[in-house]
Amino acid sequence: MKRIYVVTGANGHLGYTIVKKLSSEEVEIRALVLPNENPQRLEEFGCKIFFGNVCNREDLDPLFANSEDSQVVVIHCAGLISIASRVSKLVYDVNVNGTKNMVDKAIEYKANKLIYISSVHAIPELKKGETIVEVDEFNPDLVKGEYAKTKAMATNYVLEKARKGLDAVVIHPAGIIGPYDYGRGHLTQLVLDYFNKKLTALVNGGYDFVDVRDVAEGIIQAIEKGKRGECYILSNKYISIRDLVKMIAPFSTRKPIKTILPIWFAKLTAPLAELYYKIRKKPPLYTSYSLYTLLSNSNFSHEKATKELGYLPRDINDTVKDTIDWMKEKGRIK
Repeated sequence: MKRIYVVTGANGHLGYTIVKKLSSEEVEIRALVLPNENPQRLEEFGCKIFFGNVCNREDLDPLFANSEDSQVVVIHCAGLISIASRVSKLVYDVNVNGTKNMVDKAIEYKANKLIYISSVHAIPELKKGETIVEVDEFNPDLVKGEYAKTKAMATNYVLEKARKGLDAVVIHPAGIIGPYDYGRGHLTQLVLDYFNKKLTALVNGGYDFVDVRDVAEGIIQAIEKGKRGECYILSNKYISIRDLVKMIAPFSTRKPIKTILPIWFAKLTAPLAELYYKIRKKPPLYTSYSLYTLLSNSNFSHEKATKELGYLPRDINDTVKDTIDWMKEKGRIK
């Protein structure tokens, strides 16, 4: 039977990587792209481009048209990540209402499988030293930050429908980094600022960073091996910001960064930094929320995904090297 993959957020970092991996198979890929986005880089994979917005239910029907005799797999990547102190209504609309729309359409058109890309932020944080694993229920009141709350609410909706029969699986990626980021993800911006000598000081703390290619592979593994109504954390391991920058340093001729800002000073100046990047229309490297994240417990376990999906993340040193090589190839850094 013919298989059709419906991928939302296909022009984003993760969505693009998933489409790139799927393109090696003899399948039909239907990629949802925002109307104002250029789909040129997706067209090289031979996928069908559909322009639309997950917030508009009528935009989604063409994704499922003429699929009655096919096996349909929905990979819902579309979402807005925000480390801003205040999250706009748009973030709620995309992350919550957009997810509800995609789930409802998957049910309406009798999709065979739905993979929802949630976030580890949707899982309640545990005390330092404790290992964070998958949970069955999600309470937005137990997580910090509006972004985390929207992902918790959306995840609840997906699991509710899974309990009623939808073959849905939830994926919780940690901090995604790696090549193929045509935007300005956190590692991408960090590399750009480092090479352009705009990064002059660091802060303590770190996070669990995972290669986008490993997350994409884990999602594809979940299509065949993921169990209905189950959640899977796709993480790697904790990496401090200082160690991450040390990995970048050998690829540049600039001197090592020795200035480490005290946390109290970073928190004090975070609102100013956020305003600065907002004026420049660039994603901020640090805000009050991102500082909270860097100091939080990010001891996530991917044991379940490894055991049930065969998920095996790579060495982050390879991720950093491949990211810098890719950025050089694309002319984004010299």
